[in-house]
Amino acid sequence: MAPYPHLLSPLRIAGHTLPNRMVMGAMHTRLETLDNPLQRLAAFYARRAQGEISLILTGGYSPTPEGVMDEGGLYLNHPDQLADHKIITTAVRQAGGRIVLQILHAGRYARVANCVAPSALKARINSVTPRALAEKEIQALVEHYANTAELAERAGYAGVEIMGSEGYLINQFTSALTNQRTDAYGGSLERRIRFPLDIVRAVKARLKPDTLIIYRISAIDLMEGGMTAGETAELARQVEQAGAHLLNTGIGWHESAVPTIAAAVPRAAWADAVRAVKQAVSIPVMASNRINTPELAEHLLATGAADLVSMARPLLADPDFALKTRQNRAREINTCIACNQACLDHIFTERTATCLVNPVAGRETEFKETPASPVKRIAVIGGGAAGMAFAVQAAQRGHHITLFEAGTELGGQLNLARQVPGKSEFNELLRYFRVMLDTLQVDVRLNTRVTPATLQAQPFDDVVLATGVTPRTPNLPGINHPKVIGYTDALSGRKPVGNTVAILGAGGIGFDVAEFVTGDAQEALDPAVFMQHWGVSLEGQAPGGLTATKPGHGASRTVYLFQRTPGSPGKHLGKSTGWILKAKLRKAGVRMVSGVHYTAIDDHGLHYTLNGEPHTLNADTLILCTGQEPENSLLAPLRAAGYTPHLIGGAERAGELDALRAIDQATRLAHTL
Repeated sequence: MAPYPHLLSPLRIAGHTLPNRMVMGAMHTRLETLDNPLQRLAAFYARRAQGEISLILTGGYSPTPEGVMDEGGLYLNHPDQLADHKIITTAVRQAGGRIVLQILHAGRYARVANCVAPSALKARINSVTPRALAEKEIQALVEHYANTAELAERAGYAGVEIMGSEGYLINQFTSALTNQRTDAYGGSLERRIRFPLDIVRAVKARLKPDTLIIYRISAIDLMEGGMTAGETAELARQVEQAGAHLLNTGIGWHESAVPTIAAAVPRAAWADAVRAVKQAVSIPVMASNRINTPELAEHLLATGAADLVSMARPLLADPDFALKTRQNRAREINTCIACNQACLDHIFTERTATCLVNPVAGRETEFKETPASPVKRIAVIGGGAAGMAFAVQAAQRGHHITLFEAGTELGGQLNLARQVPGKSEFNELLRYFRVMLDTLQVDVRLNTRVTPATLQAQPFDDVVLATGVTPRTPNLPGINHPKVIGYTDALSGRKPVGNTVAILGAGGIGFDVAEFVTGDAQEALDPAVFMQHWGVSLEGQAPGGLTATKPGHGASRTVYLFQRTPGSPGKHLGKSTGWILKAKLRKAGVRMVSGVHYTAIDDHGLHYTLNGEPHTLNADTLILCTGQEPENSLLAPLRAAGYTPHLIGGAERAGELDALRAIDQATRLAHTL
């Protein structure tokens, strides 16, 4: 029997036979803001089609200009735009795939001056207050949706997805929280869901029978005053009756105070919410959010939670996800680690999306997957993120790689990051690198401290120095006191951590260490603990699926997080994940103190001043998170020996534990040598 019998089984739907149950979910990329946007988008989607994903959903296109996410955003409302879209659909079709256009009206999330909504209620994540739509405008919008759907069909799309989730316009109509109308489109559930049902019927009437109609339903709003599970089930039934062929499930609104897709969310945490939708209808239902391995996807299908799985970021991480699944090469999948650093964080800061573990994503026209010429023998010194990434990428191009690592294992700083509760997904990145190094027959030499003589023992055409960073030790009286340890000592478990802890430094490492000393790595993987922590109820009729949070067992330590600069600690954390970490640490009772000047460390603990006033904290352990320095001490000896090393990662520039920059730099070098 095939290892993934459910996941690899075909599905016949609306005249289409999908070869497997894996779908690429919609995501915003901002590729349209770059030069040659059509070629970039076509290459991006076609690469995923080559990887045998059964169906691709585009990022959202508004049916009207005022429904775009921000100025210059995507919309489709005129036949003159068809030629551009045919470039994309043709590329996907030639690659053997199918692509569906998502129709998304942002409503009150639209960052445009003339944004509209069911009611004039401003969203927390938008500075613009929307104008309430008139009844005639709502009826006109229904026709705009149908018009966009027909244009999509003419452009060669296999169907459309009507975005009714994540707090966008349709979701704003279905929820009493944002719909305070008293006319035919507000009030009772029947009237609140009239708008999406009218849209589905209008789209159905306009399209051919074999054109797919997917409706993305909010399986759980995660908003106070949002829809109950019963109301969601009723909406699902009504959407099916209106003519949708397939339901895709969305989780939460973009302004929800509950994380939904970050690594802090356990894998498949929302399976029961999806299952409730599936039990309400007879048409296929798609699961989404935090599904990143074939094993997990197979389990969801085998247990009846869903009929298909939608994966967005996992297809950024590895466009060959479905192909490798079919070929039983799951260990070679470059797994999405849900870090959000290069996808969502880029989008929220007006940059184009890519991927920490796969910097080629979104840059398919820039990186050519061509064999190396000439083939070289290359020495890579350092087996951390940068060194491993370069070794894999260069070996894939045909270079002969020898990877030297001074320690007993590969991974470098990744071995520290994976110890932090909520960051266990870094284990997947380490697994991927190790498997690929073995598959590509890279010569890995552990416990080998390199000198120029080491390299002279065999000829190398090039040398890559990826020796990482060393922690910075501040010049502070008492810094060598036994109470003082480094963050590497704490995260690796080499030295014990006491009950009262002072963390010196509130950058990303400091916050990770605070999470490490207050959290529980096993509990971070438990969906039930996650739901209790964030006050989520997947049962009953709680509005929005929210209930009172339950107190945890309490932090076992008293922790202080000190920052020298004034201002709020953590302002440089990830845009989409920093708030999650800060909320967890506040609940754990971590005291965050900024504007601190350290004066000394002694038997009494940490001496410091705050606003000119002296203080002493009698801490059992002081953990240094005070920055890093590049570890490139080999650079001068190698140059003296006649080598011209390439510096990458922390060896080139030390900052936070910046795997994003390290892997990107390594990938670019591997594609140019």
